[in-house]
Amino acid sequence: MTMKKKLQLKNLDCANCARALEEEVAALDGVTYASVDFMRQSLTLEYENEAALAAAIGKANSFEDVRVAEEGSKAKGVWQEHRGEILSVILSAVLLIAGIVLQEAFGQAGGVLAVYTLFGETYTLTPALIAAYALFAGAYFTVGWKILWETCKNIAHGRIFDENFLMTLASIGAIVLGQYAEAAEVMVLYCLGELLQGVAVGSSRRSIASLMDLKSETATVLTGGEQKTVPPEAIRKGDILLVRAGEKVAADGVVVRGETELDTKSLSGEAMLRPVSVGDIVLGGSINAGGVIEVRAEKDYSESTVAKILDLVENSAAKKAKTEKFITKFAKIYTPVVVCAALLVAFLAPAFTGDYAANLGGWVYRALTFLVISCPCALVISVPLSYFSGIGFAAKFGILVKGSTGLDALVKAQIAAFDKTGTLTYGNFTVGQVYGDKERALKVAAAAEKNSSHPVAAAFAHISTPYVGENAKELAGRGVVCEIEGKTALAGNKKLLEEYGVSAPELGGGTLVYVALGGEYLGCAVIEDKVKENAREAISALRGQGIRACYMLTGDNKERAEAVAEEVGLDGVYAGLLPDQKLEVAQALKAQGSLLYAGDGINDAPVLVEADAGVSMGGVGSDAAIEASEVVLMRDDLSLLPLGRRIAKRTRGVVLQNIVFSILIKVAVMALGVLDLIPLGVAVFADVGVMMLAVLNSFRTRLPFAKREPAARKSADGE
Repeated sequence: MTMKKKLQLKNLDCANCARALEEEVAALDGVTYASVDFMRQSLTLEYENEAALAAAIGKANSFEDVRVAEEGSKAKGVWQEHRGEILSVILSAVLLIAGIVLQEAFGQAGGVLAVYTLFGETYTLTPALIAAYALFAGAYFTVGWKILWETCKNIAHGRIFDENFLMTLASIGAIVLGQYAEAAEVMVLYCLGELLQGVAVGSSRRSIASLMDLKSETATVLTGGEQKTVPPEAIRKGDILLVRAGEKVAADGVVVRGETELDTKSLSGEAMLRPVSVGDIVLGGSINAGGVIEVRAEKDYSESTVAKILDLVENSAAKKAKTEKFITKFAKIYTPVVVCAALLVAFLAPAFTGDYAANLGGWVYRALTFLVISCPCALVISVPLSYFSGIGFAAKFGILVKGSTGLDALVKAQIAAFDKTGTLTYGNFTVGQVYGDKERALKVAAAAEKNSSHPVAAAFAHISTPYVGENAKELAGRGVVCEIEGKTALAGNKKLLEEYGVSAPELGGGTLVYVALGGEYLGCAVIEDKVKENAREAISALRGQGIRACYMLTGDNKERAEAVAEEVGLDGVYAGLLPDQKLEVAQALKAQGSLLYAGDGINDAPVLVEADAGVSMGGVGSDAAIEASEVVLMRDDLSLLPLGRRIAKRTRGVVLQNIVFSILIKVAVMALGVLDLIPLGVAVFADVGVMMLAVLNSFRTRLPFAKREPAARKSADGE
C-alpha cells in the first residue's frame, strides 16, 4: 500500500538544488513519487514503507544545508533566518576591502622579500602584500569554507556540476593564477548574491503565503450552551459556530443568530464589507468585521471553501508547464556543457596563439570568467517564481489555478465552451408550471429528487411528500430512478422515460422534469433558472482576448438552451447531450483550436479532463468537476474567467521575458569574458545582477492592471 506525506524543509534557497534533491529522493528504493516544491520549501512523498520514508528524510537532511523541519515550526524573519550569512558576508567584505586598500596603497612598503614568476607573469612579494594576501585569505574562507565543503561533499555523492562547483573552480583557478583579490571577490560576491536570493525568495514566499492566510487557528463550537474551542478540522456539518468580531469564519455555513459585516477580500478580492444576517450564507475564511454571530456549519471543514482553496494552492506546484519542465531539463545539462566549453577555452584556445605556455594563464582566466557567468540561477529561479506569483495573484481574486499548466492552458485557449446550469445560469431552480397530475407528480418527483445531487433537485426540496424513494440510482444526464411503494419511479428528462418504455408528450418551454410511477406517466414540471447577469459581459471580454468562438454544451432541451445562448451571446448550442455525447462534441471542438471548457456538474468531469483548459465552479461545482479541472472559480463568477486569462497572459509574458533576458545577457557577458574585456569580479556581479533582476521582474505578475475588461473590473479592482 502506498502512503503519502508532505515534509517541510528548511534552508532550501537554490532552485537548481531543489531539482537535484527531487531526483535523488525519487531514485530511493521504496519511494514511488517525490516532488520538491522550491517556493514552498516542501517535499511531497509517496512511499511503500516506513524504511523508505526514513531514507528520504535522511537524504534530505544530508543534502547541503537542507534540513527537514519539525511539524508546526513557524517561518522566521529575515534577520533570524539569515543572521549567520549576513554577518559572515559583512566581515568578509570588510576584510576584502581592507586587503585591496593595503595592496594598492602600500603594496611596495617594507621592501621586496621575494620575486617569482607564474604563467609568464613576474610578481614581487613584500610584507604589505603578505598582510594583504592574509586579509584576502580571511575574506575567502570566511564565506567560502561552506562552498568548498559543499563541493567536496557533492563530489563524494556524485553531484559535480552545480553552482558550488563552478564557484570553487573559478576561485581556485584565480588563486593558481595569482589573482588572490579576485578569488576572494568571487566568493564574497557569490555569497552576497546567494544571500540576496534567499531574502528575495523568502520575501516572495511570505507575501504569497499571506494571500492564503485564510485558515483560522481555532473555532468556537456551541454545544449544550457551552463554548468549546476546537481546531477547524474537527468541525462537522450541523455544528453551531460562535464568531466574534475580528475572528475568521472557520467553515462554510448559514447565519442563525445575529448580524454583522464580513471582510471577504482574501476570498474574493472584494474590498467592500458584505452585510449578513440570519439566513445568509457565509464562506469559511471570511473575517467578522462587526458584531457577534452564530453560524451553522453546512459542510464539514474538509469540504468548505477555505479548505478547498488551501488544498488547491498547496498542491498547485504538482503540475508544471512545459516551459518550467524545459528549464529544469535545460539546467540539468547546461552546466556540464559550459564546463566542457570552458575547458576548451582554457586549454585548446592557447594552442592557436603561437606561444602556448605564455598565453595559458590568460586563457585560463578567461575560461574562469566564462564559468562564473554561466550559472543558470536566474533561469532556474525566475521561471517557477513567475508562475508561483501568478498563481498567488489569481488566488487573491478567488481564481484557483492548479499549477503552471493551468496558466499556460488559459493563455493558449482559442475556443470556449460552457455548461448551462450553474455556469451560465445560477442553478437556483424553482418549480414553475406543472402539466398533468400536478399534485401527485410533484410529490413523486420530490421523493425521487431527494436522492439526487443535481442542482435541479433543489427545486423540489421544499415540497412535502408522503413518499419515500428507495434503491435510488442517479443516471448522469437523464435523471433519477428509484422505488416508491414497490413501484419504479422516474424523475428526469424525456429520454429517461423512453428508456423505461413510458410515453410522454413533447413539451417545450425550458428545463423539464418528467415524472412517472409504475410505468404510468404522471406529469411534467417546468424548472425555471435565471441567467447570470455578468455572463454576457464575461463572454464578450473573452472574445476581446482572442477567443474565436463560444459554444454551449448542455443536457437541457434545445428551446431553453437556445434562449440562454441568445441572451448571453454564444455562437452555437449543442443541446440534449448525455455525458458521452458532451465528450464527443468537446473532442470535435478541439479540432478548431485549444479548448477552454467551463462546467460544474458530475457529467462535466469527462469534458473538463478532455479540454485543454478545464474551468469548474468552486461554490456549486461537484467534487468530481473540481477535481477534473485545471482552474476553479471559487465565487462561481464568470467575470473571473477573463481576469484569470489576463493574469495568465501576463505571467506567461514575464516568464518569456526572464528567459530571453537571462540568456541574452549571459551570452553577451560570457562573450566579453572570453574576449578578456571584463574581469572575474564583474562577471560575478553580472551573474548576481541578472538573477536579481529576473527575480524582481517575476513580482510584476502581481501588479494590478491599468485597464480591465468591463466583466473583470469589479473583481480586479477589488471593489
